[in-house]
Amino acid sequence: MTEQPARRPRVIIIGSGFGGLFAAQELASEPVEVTLIAKTSHHLFQPLLYQVATGILSPGEVAPATREVLATQQNTEVVLGNATDIDVESRTVRVSTLGLQYDYEYDYLIVAAGSVTSFFGNDHFARAAPGMKNIDDALELRGRIYGAFELAETSAARGEDEDAARLTTFVVIGAGPTGVEMAGQLVELSKRTLEREFRHITPQDAKIILMDGGDCVLSSFHPSLQAKAQAELEDMGVEVRLGAMVNDVDELGVSYDDAEGNPHRIEAITKVWAAGVTASPLASVLADRAGVEVDRGGRVPVNEDLTLPGHPEVFAVGDMVAHEEVPGVAQGAIQSAKHAAAQISRAVAGKPESRPFHYFDKGNMATIARFSAIAEVGSVRVTGFAAWTMWLVVHLFYLIGFKSQVTTLLHWAVTFVGRDRAQRTITEQQVFGRLAMEQNDRQLPEAMGRIMRPTGAARHPRPTADGAERPPEEGSA
Repeated sequence: MTEQPARRPRVIIIGSGFGGLFAAQELASEPVEVTLIAKTSHHLFQPLLYQVATGILSPGEVAPATREVLATQQNTEVVLGNATDIDVESRTVRVSTLGLQYDYEYDYLIVAAGSVTSFFGNDHFARAAPGMKNIDDALELRGRIYGAFELAETSAARGEDEDAARLTTFVVIGAGPTGVEMAGQLVELSKRTLEREFRHITPQDAKIILMDGGDCVLSSFHPSLQAKAQAELEDMGVEVRLGAMVNDVDELGVSYDDAEGNPHRIEAITKVWAAGVTASPLASVLADRAGVEVDRGGRVPVNEDLTLPGHPEVFAVGDMVAHEEVPGVAQGAIQSAKHAAAQISRAVAGKPESRPFHYFDKGNMATIARFSAIAEVGSVRVTGFAAWTMWLVVHLFYLIGFKSQVTTLLHWAVTFVGRDRAQRTITEQQVFGRLAMEQNDRQLPEAMGRIMRPTGAARHPRPTADGAERPPEEGSA
């Protein structure tokens, strides 16, 4: 009798960001079966989302299809779905796909679910001030930004100057790298790209306000670089307001208290939320399963080797882990994912000894404007054009795919050397899609369930919208 070949270990990876993608690629030549589960069909290069929002790049350049990236990796399959629960005892992951629920078994699990925008308990702020965590956010902001100038032109032509002023006031909440880069690009957009395109408004007069509750911009950088960045932003015309504690955001503006506790109000139609992030909800699920508590940022505690306490077969990586060696930046996700994959490779090879994770700091950088940036690598600090060149090379290197690298470089040349932006198409759907999705949130799973389960289409039991199975109907084909 022919002996059946041994089943290869099953590795499930949750997330298609830096952590998930690099973990999958690291396991490409290993004798394992990899299943990558993600709620989007693309890998997102999140550091460049602000360039999608301001019309420099297209979504496809920062978000290549995951299937395309992993197409030649024969031991890997991609599943579109949202991982909603993890049973560490039975070693299964519950996945919801358009209202249907499935369970996937694993021998090893890498959770790289990343982080989500944090509104600090004020989730309704999202309606008036979208974050910058996904393609939907970026496209909504693009529609709002360019749409604000269009509406301002109409208002000014009708003599409604007060409305035009409110429409050309842009508030960026949060002065970290994303906020600083967004504020800088809003200045570039108004002063260069749109300079000669309107007849009733002067885009160069647009007011760009960057506000933060802290006492400095770019708090993770050296104080000398913080001062350099703030001075350059102010020279460009950005109004920097520090010690500003936001207490309300609505459709017409932002309310906040200054450092002395005095209330203020900014009338502005377009707001960008870049103030904070919190770990994916899956971090709380993992913590509950392991009997531990998440930290203030919602991150799950892990062992030195990035495994879940009590479960050496489960790894958590990137933004969602509370580990002093894992910073909340792209390199933290990449390096921790590679470490988890290496641990699994050793275990599969019969070398199960645990190795602690150590992060290698490759530096920190942020752009301020065209040809200007700051960079910090150890004790070396670089500013100006040299730092901007470093930023350019690093970001091109980590973009996935030669096609994306070439087209991104071309669009950068058009925007930074010239003054045009190739991705300025906006639609009402981009601006108002969030509200429509909220309204249809409950109806969508039921509707998709009907589409995917036509009557009499299958003899075998299929999962229902609530995850249960139903028997085949009499006479079904």
